[in-house]
Amino acid sequence: MEVREPSAKYLTSQFKRTEAGDIPIDWIDRPIGEMAEVTSGGTPSRQVAAFWDGDIPWVTTAELDGGQVTEASQHITAAGLHNSAAKWLPAGTLLIALYGQGKTRGKCSVLRIAATTNQACAGIKLNEGVDGDFVRHNLAHRYDYIRSLSNGGSQENLSGEIVKKIRVGMPSTRVEQRAIADALTDADALIDSLQQLLTKKRQIKQGGMQELLTGKRRLEGFQQEWRSQPFDAVLERVNAKRHQIQASEYQSVGALPVIDQGQITPVAYSDAIGSRFVCPVGGALIFGDHTCIVKFVNVDFVVGADGVQVLIARQGQSTRFHAYQLELNGIESTGYNRHFKFLQERRFLCPTFDEQKAIAQILSDMDAEITSLESRLTKASALKQAMAQALLTGRIRLVGEGAST
Repeated sequence: MEVREPSAKYLTSQFKRTEAGDIPIDWIDRPIGEMAEVTSGGTPSRQVAAFWDGDIPWVTTAELDGGQVTEASQHITAAGLHNSAAKWLPAGTLLIALYGQGKTRGKCSVLRIAATTNQACAGIKLNEGVDGDFVRHNLAHRYDYIRSLSNGGSQENLSGEIVKKIRVGMPSTRVEQRAIADALTDADALIDSLQQLLTKKRQIKQGGMQELLTGKRRLEGFQQEWRSQPFDAVLERVNAKRHQIQASEYQSVGALPVIDQGQITPVAYSDAIGSRFVCPVGGALIFGDHTCIVKFVNVDFVVGADGVQVLIARQGQSTRFHAYQLELNGIESTGYNRHFKFLQERRFLCPTFDEQKAIAQILSDMDAEITSLESRLTKASALKQAMAQALLTGRIRLVGEGAST
């Protein structure tokens, strides 16, 4: 065991190097198998209807997301329980996903209800004196490392034996374990609340688009009948070839954003000032010829790669309003084909220019609120990650060293 002095930024006095990483000298390093019983579940036969749709919660790896499991989407019967390897696990049991080539394998959650699981979940029933939420946060923070422990072969999996050997560095007292877990759980609660609020705001915007962009709800002061107009009467395509750069020219920083036909805006940056597209006062509508993705841009930019159609509104029309119309009811993708021809065949509902502007402003304000929430969520997630790194390695201590239980 190697003992070394930490750098000046650390708030603890000494660290030791362990298999679980560098931890404070007064912390302990233990494998999960020494502080918990590790079990697996099972799946009743799908061929026997009497085994399913009972009142026993049955959890699968799809419900493990690094947080808390408070309900199950599937249930089995007592007969299904007794005729399979499924077993009851008490509330407080940690679950870790053993299988999955996507992001599922290695995910860890805690049961807040008594439940059973399938065989792809490992149940970790911790001994007395070990704080389950501390271990959960520790395992969630080390997600990539845990995935790297998977067996090789045609399909990478974890196993109960691998889980038992995972070592966890932790405070020797439950008081300090609990303090760390509470801080990280509070951070999770903030993130969850922001995610829920963001979902609600997106739903409100969607509902507003359904009503405002179809004329089902009219704004006060506007009564003139809406007209149906063909594409050429509403939008004009701009030849943007000279504003295009190649993907090999993308930069991580630069004077101008690069707009392509993908979902991410901007996809990159560029210093190709000679390729600048000077955005008109009313903004530009970007249509992905291959992707059918619609974006509204109101800053100067350069065009990225192929497939980008740049459109601007004709006189008496609002580019932003029609961008919202296409966001609500766009062109259905037929795969990696050209779709602009289908857009040219579309007809657009057109209120007066003033009503278009008023509707677009309302929806734009909603977008601004959503963008602000997205920014707050990103910052909260980054802060949680930094907190986890500092607290779970003892770089910051919430309880004095040697605190009693």
